[in-house]
Amino acid sequence: MNGTSKNIIAELIENRKLIKSLAKNDFKIKFAGSYLGTLWAFVQPVITVLIYWFVFDKAIGARVNMQTALPLPYVLWLVAGIVPWFFFSDCVSAGTAVLAEYNYLVKKVVFNIDILPVVKVFASIFVHAFFVAFMLALFVAYGYLPDLYVLQVVYYSLGVLILALGISYLTSAISVFFPDMRQIVNIALQVGIWATPIMWSIHDMKEKIPDAAMAVLKLNPMYYIVQGYREALIDKAWFFEHPGMTLYFWCFTAAVCVLGVTVFKRLKVHFADMM
Repeated sequence: MNGTSKNIIAELIENRKLIKSLAKNDFKIKFAGSYLGTLWAFVQPVITVLIYWFVFDKAIGARVNMQTALPLPYVLWLVAGIVPWFFFSDCVSAGTAVLAEYNYLVKKVVFNIDILPVVKVFASIFVHAFFVAFMLALFVAYGYLPDLYVLQVVYYSLGVLILALGISYLTSAISVFFPDMRQIVNIALQVGIWATPIMWSIHDMKEKIPDAAMAVLKLNPMYYIVQGYREALIDKAWFFEHPGMTLYFWCFTAAVCVLGVTVFKRLKVHFADMM
């Protein structure tokens, strides 16, 4: 970890109370003025899950070749993969636009703008916590009770948070000078949800695509997260049973964080002039 990363970690710890306060406020004002208020933060993802479930399970009868011997309903397999993706997508999308949204704070010399990407990522935790509870409740409703393996959801959620934070520092800084970055990120997220084995099973694809393409798909860091959620909830495996993938994910995430923070720190002196 370089000096820049250490400095920003110290700044985040020092401003933790302000970050918590801004994150709560950000979540509340996002839907201010609407009749349902913050309920909209939960309604849209739930409807998305229902649409995917209906299309893939009921309409076209999709089935997945799961490692587990349990006769698991498709909706449980789907929700275990899409919940972490919702968290990642929300963090990165909101984090990319954070400097434009809080431009009045960026122009204040006395305000520490280093905390703004963290505010957006932390604001997404409220919705993610709800969907983790929703996911677990769904498993219980189908008769699958939680056990010790489920505790790994916290570990994998932390992985998503740190990865998304590193990306947000990078994309938010670039978007100040290149506004199209926000559209590029949105398109990348749309492609990413299909490139990640969320609606489809990577085990079903082994005989359909070359080994080289399979290896490339597994380089996607969200592959590690999605598979991790499913192993915690369905296949009952610990993260340390995959030391190679675990090491790769955290090395990749650390590299993204260092790059994102470094770029952010070097460009932030020009942010106010560009706003």
